Amino acid sequence: MPSQRTANQQPIPILMYHQIDTAPPKGAPFRSLVVSPRSFARQMALLKLLGYQGLSMQALQPYLAGSKTGRVVGITFDDGYLNNLHYALPVLQRYGFSSTCYVVSQRLGQTNAWDAEIGIAQTPLMDMAQLRAWVAGGQDVGAHTRHHVRLPQQDAATSRSEVMLCKSELEDGLGVTVNHFCYPYGEYTAEHTELVHEAGFCTATTTQRSRCLAGEDMLQLPRAPVARSTSLLNLWMKLGTAYEDRRRA
Repeated sequence: MPSQRTANQQPIPILMYHQIDTAPPKGAPFRSLVVSPRSFARQMALLKLLGYQGLSMQALQPYLAGSKTGRVVGITFDDGYLNNLHYALPVLQRYGFSSTCYVVSQRLGQTNAWDAEIGIAQTPLMDMAQLRAWVAGGQDVGAHTRHHVRLPQQDAATSRSEVMLCKSELEDGLGVTVNHFCYPYGEYTAEHTELVHEAGFCTATTTQRSRCLAGEDMLQLPRAPVARSTSLLNLWMKLGTAYEDRRRA
């Protein structure tokens, strides 16, 4: 397939969040993925202070394509946690920002069951009505497969259904087009990128670290992770310097 490539003149960071909530107890697995509401609010305030516009993947797309220019940053949330609606949405709205939340279509209204075997606390995920409230609040929904699977471990038929049906299930429930995808665990092969293209997604994000530079594959976009320990200085470095670019694997 002919890959679409980014054509932005300046590096564009895409921030990767998971949960916005009070942190689990010390020693809890992957505690680092839970950013406190206070920290998130301070981070969004810093973006605004620095002159950045926080954008969903849908709104960011023309900047990546080079048809728009500006001081922009992508904001993404993986998995579809209900705490994103409770704590992130009001802050995003306060600053006029949009974001994309990548959700798991067959786990709506349930919990992050895929994490149970490694001991991560089970946390509520948004149901379809709550996702509609997210969209009504000016935010975007992306696809994250039907069951949060490791795509390279699935057979071809399962991979196809995980990608294709996730899109259609979300679109049927929300009444909007779902144009953006995120690979669970950041794991995928060329065959999965082809599936994402075939399904009609415009972008796909990974866990590869870097800002988006010119010439990136639109279906293999890198991101900058934001963790519980990310300081405001560290966030500024992720946005405005080559700090993340040097961490590309």
